[in-house]
Amino acid sequence: MYYPFKNMLTTQHMLLVLTTWPDRASAAAFAQRVLEARLAACVHIGMPVQALYRWQGKIEQGEEIPLQIKTTQARYAEVQAAIQAAHPYDVPEIVAVPISEGLPAYMNWGAAETEPLQRT
Repeated sequence: MYYPFKNMLTTQHMLLVLTTWPDRASAAAFAQRVLEARLAACVHIGMPVQALYRWQGKIEQGEEIPLQIKTTQARYAEVQAAIQAAHPYDVPEIVAVPISEGLPAYMNWGAAETEPLQRT
């Protein structure tokens, strides 16, 4: 099988960025935004979860919508900035986990889909 981006992973390491949003509509809107900007190859919007956390000295709880964003190390700073700019929380959850292994075709697809488009 031919993979046109076979050697891309030597310079484009994939990341899984985890974040949460307060509701499904804002999560979906953000997912669409990062996909259109080519900051992510894929975004999974999860089912609501019950979050319990300590905030400003008190234990809080609420429902949140988890997002899993697949991107590259090269685009991470832009993904983080996009989350911070759009997120309603003072301190949003932004956690990036390196993807050390994966199906080569999938990893190469992800790297290719997050490459900025060449302007002519």
